[in-house]
Amino acid sequence: MTNTLHRQGDAESFRDDIIVFAMCARGKNDKDALPKLRKFLEMAVPYGPINLGDARHGGALRPCKNMNPTAHWNRDRTPNLEEVVAGLDAPTTVAAVFDNMEKAKEFVKAVREADLGMSINISSSMENAVGCCEAAGIKRHSVGYSLGFEGKTEKLPNTQVLELMTMCGHGMVAGSLAKKMIDWVKEGRRTPEEAASYMTRFCSCGVFNPSRAKRILEEARHKSR
Repeated sequence: MTNTLHRQGDAESFRDDIIVFAMCARGKNDKDALPKLRKFLEMAVPYGPINLGDARHGGALRPCKNMNPTAHWNRDRTPNLEEVVAGLDAPTTVAAVFDNMEKAKEFVKAVREADLGMSINISSSMENAVGCCEAAGIKRHSVGYSLGFEGKTEKLPNTQVLELMTMCGHGMVAGSLAKKMIDWVKEGRRTPEEAASYMTRFCSCGVFNPSRAKRILEEARHKSR
């Protein structure tokens, strides 16, 4: 089970969104798990993930306390994958986020061959998840679905805002921030790349996908839903 199940969108909208998790179970296989989880992250780097996550410290783009208001105009938006690997200091959930299906398949295959003894979870569309399993020579053994929202759904934000804010399963990307980024992109005040990087920094576990966010923001320029 993973909070990334609550990402909003149809199957096609996840064509560039594949998340591969590694995690241990407390009291079961958490002893000596740290080097195995670090190896998982190290193995992911050569396959070009768009984000790398450590649930304790965040992703490859992180907030900074020592900034002034003008810093946002020229801030470095290069993901620091090495910082995520080096900063892992305790057993936790780690993740690699891909925007390329072939790279994700090759990584899952490599993880299968490494046999780290950790639980591996793929979060994406069913087609993508099954494709990764087939590439690794294994069969999918279980599946989890989100049942979506219930209640007064008319009070929910629009589809574009939901697609952006639910990419952080812990709810750290506020709907008001997502709406503001959409408005700024429409007004030409920020590029889709800049707006996506801003939201990426707020995701505390590093599973936000800036490539998908950029695409959603570009679509928002031309239509409303």
